[in-house]
Amino acid sequence: MENIALIESFSEFKDDKYIDRVTLMAILEDVFRSALKKKFGSDDNFDIIINPDKGDLEIWRNRIVVEDGEVEEPNEEISLTEARKIEPDFEVGEDVSEEVKLIDLGRRAILALRQNLISKIHEHDNTTIYKHFKELEGEIYTAEVHHIRHKAIILLDDEGNEIILPKDRQIPSDFFRKGDNVRGVIESVELKGSKPTIIMSRSSPKFLEQLFFQEIPEVYDGLITVKKVVRIPGEKAKVAVDSYDDRIDPVGACVGMKGSRIHGIVRELGNENIDVINWTANPQLMVTRALSPARVSSVKLNDEKMTAQVYLRPEEVSKAIGRGGHNIRLAGQLTGYEIDVFREGVEEDVELTEFRDEIDAWIIEEFKKIGLDTARSILEQDVADLVKRTDLEEETISEVVRILKEELED
Repeated sequence: MENIALIESFSEFKDDKYIDRVTLMAILEDVFRSALKKKFGSDDNFDIIINPDKGDLEIWRNRIVVEDGEVEEPNEEISLTEARKIEPDFEVGEDVSEEVKLIDLGRRAILALRQNLISKIHEHDNTTIYKHFKELEGEIYTAEVHHIRHKAIILLDDEGNEIILPKDRQIPSDFFRKGDNVRGVIESVELKGSKPTIIMSRSSPKFLEQLFFQEIPEVYDGLITVKKVVRIPGEKAKVAVDSYDDRIDPVGACVGMKGSRIHGIVRELGNENIDVINWTANPQLMVTRALSPARVSSVKLNDEKMTAQVYLRPEEVSKAIGRGGHNIRLAGQLTGYEIDVFREGVEEDVELTEFRDEIDAWIIEEFKKIGLDTARSILEQDVADLVKRTDLEEETISEVVRILKEELED
């Protein structure tokens, strides 16, 4: 063909990994038909024969022979004289097929045609990439660190596709160098313009769930179901699991002997503390289990307000709340209840300073001097004894006791 650059365009794309032969031919034909419409006004009477394997094509224009001087539509009709220059025995009314050379389109049209071809191929590739990764949303994917930016890490997979791992989708302890392999879940895929934006996450609960699928054979085989995952990335996570086979201990199977099975997951997540919990449809029992490692004494639920009052021995309270409040926060997310913790056996009390509107400040200070700073701590004392230990009159102390009793009884 006349235009080497255009032929090279065929060769450039015929081995494209995202495009099959039939699709390539369709794109090529579409590109050429657009060029013909622009040049001749219509492409209806053109035949295009494409051989993408060889990077070759033929364009034929079909016209009807008319008498000299009677040509009204030059694109669809040809004069007898012009027809006989192609073949000397043509007669009026016959069809003439004439090959159109690429050079006939003009140099500028050929350059535009090549650019249009490249644009459509890339558009097709981007659509294919988008569909491919859209199907992978929520799945674990591995890619290599290509570039490290302040707000994100840019990854490339084996096919050269760009994947973004934003800072807020990383685990706080994550530290990567160029060339490192990174695992995460494909969180979202969006088409911005014509280019797909692929976002990876390592902080998503879905990442932990998928790690269970990869690392725990019983989860992969469907013998154990991961019912719900909540996590504070890099700090703590809770995973509720269940099994429909009574012979299988879902928690034991996930954790493994001495934590052997879950150790790899913990390491992948920067030593995130993972509690694996037996799922139950009983909300009271689920709240109890969700607060592990604390041992819960009793639970009172308000299903209408979705609140839970949990009572524990005083030494168990700190375990229930956890470092930084992580344990109780995750337990609430796992169960859907707002959880309030109460010390078992400790009656409700009120700070003495809450009574400043009714009790003079200097009187409150007198009680504080002997270590009594709550209502109940005063009510537990004998009035006569308080007269001896403070500089207060018996009448004053009795009035304070009356005020405090009324408040606690209400």
